[in-house]
Amino acid sequence: MIAIGCDHGGFELKNILVKYLEAEGYEYIDVGTYDENSVDYPDIADKLCKKIQNGECEKGILVCGTGIGMNMCANKHKGIRAAQCHDTFSAKMTRQHNNANVLTMGGRVVGSELAKEIVREFLTNSFLGYRHQNRIDKMMNLENMAKIKSTDLTLLLVWDYLWTVMVFHLHLIHFLATKTNSQL
Repeated sequence: MIAIGCDHGGFELKNILVKYLEAEGYEYIDVGTYDENSVDYPDIADKLCKKIQNGECEKGILVCGTGIGMNMCANKHKGIRAAQCHDTFSAKMTRQHNNANVLTMGGRVVGSELAKEIVREFLTNSFLGYRHQNRIDKMMNLENMAKIKSTDLTLLLVWDYLWTVMVFHLHLIHFLATKTNSQL
């Protein structure tokens, strides 16, 4: 199952690509937008990426004015490897070498016939694995390490706070004990 979505800047091209998917026999879910009214592309990218994350869809296609905004938003989602492609070679390579699961394009940048060819390359090529798998693993580890580091930082800040409070109390106890002993 393919998920497809767009903002207002990619609306016209998305509709052309939906017809292409239908003609080629692909099953798809259209996550919007459904007209040319202005929408925020992060909302559409989020909807589409969640369909891939939950296993409802295997791949996705996002279209905005340039493809840049959708690409940036999609790549903020865990497990998403989005690639902005405006030529067929990049679409082929991003599947074969990078195992990309989301394709982004610019409706104001790519013509409709070229866009269909890019989608064909993206959907018909498979990940080659082998030496490329090690690179994908490293990429996904970077994603995981970024999340761990923010958790570690929080724990470090809590530990630092608790240590400071404990040291303060020890100094206070020592001061009070010293003051009490000197008064005797």
